[in-house]
Amino acid sequence: MTTAESKTSSIPAGVAQERILVLDFGSQYSQLIARRVRENNVYCEIVRHDITPERVLEHQPNGLILSGGPNSVYDDNAPHPHPGIFELGIPILGICYGMQLICEALGGKVDSTPTREYGRAICQVTGEDSLLEGWSGESQVWMSHGDQVHTISEDFVPLARTSTCPIAAVRHRQLPFYGLQFHPEVTHTPQGSLLLDNFLKQICKCSGTWNISDFAKSEIESLKEQVGDARVICGLSGGVDSAVVAALLFRAIGPQLTCILVQNGLLRQNEQELVVEEFTNHFQTDLRVVDAQDQFMQTLAGITEPQEKRTRIGHTFIECFKSAATEIQDAKFLAQGTLYPDVIESGAAPDGPAATIKVHHNVGGLPDELGFELIEPLRDLFKDEVRQLGLELGLPESIVWRHPFPGPGLAVRCLGEVTRERLDVLRQADAILLEEIHAAGLYRETSQVFVVLLPIQSVGVMGDERTYENVAAVRCVDTDDFMTADWTRLPYELLANISTRIINEVAGINRVCYDISSKPPATIEWE
Repeated sequence: MTTAESKTSSIPAGVAQERILVLDFGSQYSQLIARRVRENNVYCEIVRHDITPERVLEHQPNGLILSGGPNSVYDDNAPHPHPGIFELGIPILGICYGMQLICEALGGKVDSTPTREYGRAICQVTGEDSLLEGWSGESQVWMSHGDQVHTISEDFVPLARTSTCPIAAVRHRQLPFYGLQFHPEVTHTPQGSLLLDNFLKQICKCSGTWNISDFAKSEIESLKEQVGDARVICGLSGGVDSAVVAALLFRAIGPQLTCILVQNGLLRQNEQELVVEEFTNHFQTDLRVVDAQDQFMQTLAGITEPQEKRTRIGHTFIECFKSAATEIQDAKFLAQGTLYPDVIESGAAPDGPAATIKVHHNVGGLPDELGFELIEPLRDLFKDEVRQLGLELGLPESIVWRHPFPGPGLAVRCLGEVTRERLDVLRQADAILLEEIHAAGLYRETSQVFVVLLPIQSVGVMGDERTYENVAAVRCVDTDDFMTADWTRLPYELLANISTRIINEVAGINRVCYDISSKPPATIEWE
């Protein structure tokens, strides 16, 4: 097995006795649907929209969910499911575009509508069904569509409507097929989780057997069997993903694990000390620190283009890691903290969506010449499940609940050229921000908080002198899934304290801005 290969799933049938497949038609919410299903203790995977009936049966799902999507079902090149999935007898729930696909495939008609629905709407229940059990007569839902089902065949029964969408929910009279024009997976549909739970429990007959504790036990045994007497190398970064991988491996193979921390000069303040403390004292692992700051600074000298930064950092990291790994005898495996969203968005899942959304620093990011077999024990988990697993394994909350940190480190928060001097300025400002957020008791209440150093200078007055120094932007967001995020409404007094401290205590910054952009349209990181 080369580094480009790995097992397709770390979830054995015994652990995930119940499964739901999400057929992805390009919706920005596909991963969110899967997460919502797992929150109901039912294992869920995202697969290609055109997965064959044969492959569906191999997964042995209890139900299928057809996601939304940006297309119109009547367009010539619109993605459609394999027609054979409607002959399997498996319960199906179509959401938005997915509902339109079901209705069209079974005799209905979908058209564009002059009154499009985007945002909140009031939905009225017009029919009774187990899918709507517990649903109030009128409830807020989240709409996002320009097309809608205009007519349905006699095989369908309408279940709900809005003021502009007469058929907002449907069910098939004989088959376990359902459709929702609105999005139950988003928080803007307050009773959406109830509908999903009804579909899982009432329609698909799932009891909810998926839990992280069983996964941990199963994965530890699987790792023991896979590794045998060999040695595993794991790269530590200070982030929760690599920390959980290391903790899981330590529980499985103990002294056969060697961890490597590459000090690239792009870490947060006191990052190295935190990692060393946790993984030498608490887990007592064989941890080796590689000081490669000079090497990284040289490769980044004069580089300002974001993707070029990432590429150079990736190549340099591999060189440093490979050099350190050659000194470790009997090393056969390389462990990475790849998560399920990374696998899906990189197009690496065997039945996953074909389009590559991003080139991830883990998935496909290591060359074959490293010569190790790849271990990715978290590749079927979402971030919140990784945190649960970390607590299950005994990691301290200070690591488990650390805010995410990008793979390229501070290089993508230091806009423009990356230098030691600019990194020092950024590190100091970032540390002050985190101190103030902790002091205000908001660290666990926020999802990600950091400072960005901008490649511009502004005029200021400090004392009686004119200054021309750096501008820093503070970024703070709230999110459940990091697929969408809203900027945090921090108290004005707190913002004032943050700004005052950064300007007064960090030489080189004379202006602080607060980023009030949500995702989408902005991303969380600036580069």
